[in-house]
Amino acid sequence: SLALTSPLELPKINSNDEIISHSYFTLSYNENHEQANWVAYKLTRNMIENGSYSRTNNYRPDYKVKNSSSQLSDYKYSDYDKGHLCPASDMKISKTGMSESFFMSNISPQNPSFNKGIWKTLEGTVRTWAINNEEIYIVTGPILTNVMGSIGSNSVSVPKYFYKVILAYNQPEIKGIGFIIENKKGELSLTSYAVSIDDVEKITGIDFFPLLPDEIENHVESFFSIDKWS
Repeated sequence: SLALTSPLELPKINSNDEIISHSYFTLSYNENHEQANWVAYKLTRNMIENGSYSRTNNYRPDYKVKNSSSQLSDYKYSDYDKGHLCPASDMKISKTGMSESFFMSNISPQNPSFNKGIWKTLEGTVRTWAINNEEIYIVTGPILTNVMGSIGSNSVSVPKYFYKVILAYNQPEIKGIGFIIENKKGELSLTSYAVSIDDVEKITGIDFFPLLPDEIENHVESFFSIDKWS
């Protein structure tokens, strides 16, 4: 599968949630919240620079989810956007990958001004980093320990915060960074939402890069510098 591979194995979380792999991304589906705990994928310079497929907007339930994923109807009249976790714009390299990014398992309820504002800014920044670093590993999702009610007949939880963690595993400098952003209009610059990967792990309970050698993991996850990325 083209989904997340070495140097990373999949993130680890203390739950029996379902692991689902698509062509370019893998996710852990949380049935209680009807969305993913995390979506993990590799993003390369080639995927960005040579991607030519345009958005399909063919939102649909994920047929791989055992007890069925959320439905489009859950979002109707909800005042929330169908917010991508793995962005459609990261999947332009493949007709299949683009289409699969519209599975409802890759979607979370996002405040429209968040989705079209600070979150979109972060997604664009991460694409620039993929170009600059040749390839990066991304894990992203909602923080499901803190939700603001739910929407739809399937009770899709509305997350109060979203996170993204990014790892560049290229010598000579391996580096990592995280972001935690509230699900509302972003008032601050993107850099003010940057945190260490350790911080995101503490809040989410997810071990993002469990197969990194310990000494690399400790350094990469406890320390971040926005200057190393910009």
